[in-house]
Amino acid sequence: MILKADVKGTGKKGQTVEVADGYARNYLIPRGLAVAASEGALRSIEAERKAQQEKQQRQVAELSALRDRLDGQTIQLRAKCGEGGRLFGSVTNKDVADAIARHIGKPFDRKMVELDAPIKTLGVHLVTLRFGHNITGKVNVEVLPE
Repeated sequence: MILKADVKGTGKKGQTVEVADGYARNYLIPRGLAVAASEGALRSIEAERKAQQEKQQRQVAELSALRDRLDGQTIQLRAKCGEGGRLFGSVTNKDVADAIARHIGKPFDRKMVELDAPIKTLGVHLVTLRFGHNITGKVNVEVLPE
């Protein structure tokens, strides 16, 4: 049997396993968790695995290109502030992500922006970006008075 999904105690998706006939016939096949291990099914699983791998490689390449484009850049933000350079409110990861999105011209997920704490002062602050797949970068966020 070739598993189409992870099955606890049996195996992981795409794995070829040997199971009892009754278990396969009464549980795995009716629930769509497995298919019989035929030549066509094996080719299909291999093609799926290859497509998934190519998709992941493409994604890593895109994220690396984005990191290279942003790494070391200075992103400017404007915020209302009072005396002494203290902001009214703070600059959060959402604000930074919106500024990056305007800078690159594409949507940018706020979850990729890593701030230790919200920014509450004017000036330049170093912000870490986590793109996933162990790809990280840093940008300078310059907070200017409005």
